[in-house]
Amino acid sequence: MSEPTSHHQTLLVMPDDGAESVVALIDQAREQLLLKQFKIQSDAIEQALLRAHQRGVQVRVMLNPHTSGGDRWNDEAHARLNGWGIESIWTSEAFPVTHEKSLVVDQDFALVATFNLADKYFTETRDYGVVTYSPPVVAQVIAGFEADWHRQFFQPDLGVGLVWSSFHSRGQMARIVDAATESLWIQHPKFVDAVILDRIITARERGVKVRVLCGGKHGISDWDIYDTFASLRVMERFGVKVRRQKHLKLHAKLILVDGVAAQTGSMNIDRSAFDLRRELGIESDAPAVIARLKATFQADWAEAAKYHAPDPLDPTLHEEGELAPDPHFVHD
Repeated sequence: MSEPTSHHQTLLVMPDDGAESVVALIDQAREQLLLKQFKIQSDAIEQALLRAHQRGVQVRVMLNPHTSGGDRWNDEAHARLNGWGIESIWTSEAFPVTHEKSLVVDQDFALVATFNLADKYFTETRDYGVVTYSPPVVAQVIAGFEADWHRQFFQPDLGVGLVWSSFHSRGQMARIVDAATESLWIQHPKFVDAVILDRIITARERGVKVRVLCGGKHGISDWDIYDTFASLRVMERFGVKVRRQKHLKLHAKLILVDGVAAQTGSMNIDRSAFDLRRELGIESDAPAVIARLKATFQADWAEAAKYHAPDPLDPTLHEEGELAPDPHFVHD
């Protein structure tokens, strides 16, 4: 892992920590607050942004304008924030979707999260957020924000422990998987990339004990069902242990390596996440962060049931044992 990741990190876990944990971060801002978000649908978050604006903080917000399916979840928040005098713009047109979920406060710390700032993700889903106080990491999140704000090309430094899309994150994720020597715990809803699938299977072939917590069909779009189900079936065939999480909706994106290092962030294991979209993840080897991630994964694993993904080409089997469909919960 990169040296800066081992210092100055804390972990948020949803829904355990709730909206109040993010509100507490926003309430610390005294000079500047930078927010880049895929989705805002939370009165508590919006009111916290308003309070920051009213106490003289320079608040700048970038919101993703629409999902890949065309839904415009952020129109109301965009209009409301601008109506309050908070500078809110749409994310860069260089990316069909900006899926990044980041927050920077006073150049002091940054939050890199898997969760959207929406009430559903504070109450119903398993999600994570790493708060980093490492100056090089915070500076790079700011640099990425400024580049997208000003519609400029951004070339990240891949050595500080951040995981950027597009262009770079597939290789960064592959490197993490390749580093596993004993155990590989994966908590991801979506498996739509042959390169990462191959890396996971190769880890299993070299003797790594691999556990995969998936969410089954729930939240997976029709066009991603084929790859996700097929990938889960192939992994199981090679001895990967697969369980389906159902006590909470699975939205987290987590890879735990040998119980000592982790990668989490906005990107799904998905070709478009690697190649097309703006995404941001973060690596960690901070002991307190890893300990809580391990404990949460183990608790979720204990609650989950063994899962054999159905034949992707037989839709009559796809709904068996699934959570009720939720049109507002889709892994974009």
